[in-house]
Amino acid sequence: MCSTLPRRAHQWLAVCCLLATAVEAAEAEKPRNDRELAAKLADLSLDQLMNVQVNTVYAAARHEQRVCEAPAAVSIITAADIRRYGYRTLADIVASVPGCYSTYDRNYHHLGVRGFSRPGDYDSRVLVLVDGHRVNDNIYDSPPIGTYGIPDVALIERVEVIRGPGSALYGSNALLGVVNVVTKRGKDLQGAELAAEAASFGTGKARLTLGTRIGSEGDALFSASAYDSAGPRSLYYREYDDPATNHGVARNCDDDRYGNVFAALTLGEVTLQAAYVSREKGIPTAAWETRFNDRRTRTTDERGYLDLKWQRDLTEHLNVQARLYYDYAGYAGQYAYEDDGGGVLVSRERTRDQWWGAELVFRHTFADPPFDRHHLAWGVEYRDNFEQALWGRDSDVYLDERSRSTVCAVFLQDEIRILRNLTLIAGVRHDQYSTFGGTTNPRVSLIYHPFAGTTLKALYGRAFRAPNAYEMHYHDNGYSQKANPSLQPETIDTFELVLEQRLTEHLRLAASAFAYSMQDIVTQQVDPADDLLVFQNAGGARARGVEAELAGNWPSGLRGRLGYAFVRAEDEETGERLVNSPAHLARLNVSVPLVRDRLFASAELQYTSRRRTVADAHVAGFCVANFTLYARNLFKGLDASLSVYNLFDKRYADPGSTEHLQEALEQDGRTFRLQLTKRF
Repeated sequence: MCSTLPRRAHQWLAVCCLLATAVEAAEAEKPRNDRELAAKLADLSLDQLMNVQVNTVYAAARHEQRVCEAPAAVSIITAADIRRYGYRTLADIVASVPGCYSTYDRNYHHLGVRGFSRPGDYDSRVLVLVDGHRVNDNIYDSPPIGTYGIPDVALIERVEVIRGPGSALYGSNALLGVVNVVTKRGKDLQGAELAAEAASFGTGKARLTLGTRIGSEGDALFSASAYDSAGPRSLYYREYDDPATNHGVARNCDDDRYGNVFAALTLGEVTLQAAYVSREKGIPTAAWETRFNDRRTRTTDERGYLDLKWQRDLTEHLNVQARLYYDYAGYAGQYAYEDDGGGVLVSRERTRDQWWGAELVFRHTFADPPFDRHHLAWGVEYRDNFEQALWGRDSDVYLDERSRSTVCAVFLQDEIRILRNLTLIAGVRHDQYSTFGGTTNPRVSLIYHPFAGTTLKALYGRAFRAPNAYEMHYHDNGYSQKANPSLQPETIDTFELVLEQRLTEHLRLAASAFAYSMQDIVTQQVDPADDLLVFQNAGGARARGVEAELAGNWPSGLRGRLGYAFVRAEDEETGERLVNSPAHLARLNVSVPLVRDRLFASAELQYTSRRRTVADAHVAGFCVANFTLYARNLFKGLDASLSVYNLFDKRYADPGSTEHLQEALEQDGRTFRLQLTKRF
């Protein structure tokens, strides 16, 4: 509803004034000389010193570099941001970035980037990494980003959100962006941490984390979490408002629980990492035409991996990194249906996917002309999806598909310093799939620093998404859907201009304008030959947009971000705006220290404009406010935070998917969370 923003204008104005006043105060405290600066830095705590570090990013080029040198539009969300704003999931974190948003269908959270997020898809067009390890599975290509997440958000050091194509480095799924989660090290903890939280809907969570240093270069980390939520006791859906379906009220059907384990061991040049999460979720929406108000309809997801990484400087100018990994993912769906005799038929579906892989990456710098201006990276990867199994049964087994696939890849990237302030980055990657063949994806970036504190980037990239096992092999024995093993990959071409400007020592502006064209989108359609649903390469999309963010981070503890994005994403054939594609996104974050280094008040406002639904109607735009009060060292070693989400109890909804009868799915009203963390 477009009038939402004006009605809340006074709230926006109040927070903006608060930010402006804080900025002015921080600028007034700016040191006059190096001696004064050194004195100020000496007075800062470790947490404050972290706030004044230059942001760096790893995943944009597969090596650590300053954000202004990265060949992409990059946003960094730090551990301090996560604590102060009360982010609960990776979906919360990414949705705070300009141009990004999330949708919740009461089963999974889904990410939208630059106007693209099709209801019913499984986030297969965003690649998610944990310390460089790919966590998208190999059946649905879906990453764990909601409560079903790896790792626990308390273990995150920073999240790198890299908007734009990334296939030239990472292969499939990096169409719209790459999200890299960088985890904390055991040496950062040096002891034990026990956390507990209570929240709305009878929600409770507990976490135990242990960390220690081993020798001069090693450390170990272990963490385990358990979460249980009853969910809202009742949810009303007017589409089911009938005496036969409990007058549209689903009772006690929205429960959510999970267990999460994460461990890492570093000994010198070798790091071993292990992770596992299992989550069970009730589905209150009666998706897929299941019985309404039946608690038997639910899903269970598992995800785990082992990752062994070795890294060494072979010479002063040559670095090598090797990775060997094993991954597992499993899904179990239980669906309650009305049978023909008036009884209940419970259908069950399962997937089981296992894969292993290896990669070898070299980075070269050169000392002697004419190659001393080059920074060369190249690598090879291999992945064996040795189990991709789909199984389904109701009264009989209707699905039993087992497949196997492999992918080999080689990539090359050269960073060429043409002038002292001008760098050309060119890269290309070729992936060879056993299912459909090969695909080659280049990228070119020109990065120019015309003045101190100013960066201009001109970017082009092509990316792809390979059709996944679900799209190629899922069927229900001819009842409503059939398989299509001949699917081809989707592709996207993106052009972008980026401006990054340091306004003051602690205030930064970033803005970008982009355009992309997506081809051969895998779309579920009805085959007129037999009236069965089938996935086909049958769509195209194009988009034009701008993004801007003003971010401030001061040694005093004050921090703030103001972001805005506009995008026009439309169907290439019809010119209609894409489903679930907001034209406007606005984000405002302000965190103010109430007591120096001890107590922080943080507010977040998120505005999302109206979105088109699958039924060609619209859900209204909305503005949601969140507030967190965070106390550090409230008592010795004890941190506490109180968060209130949807502070003004705004009613709003996300578009439903094709599996829902509901055109829109209403989201939660005002909720709270109390969290206590004790360090020993």
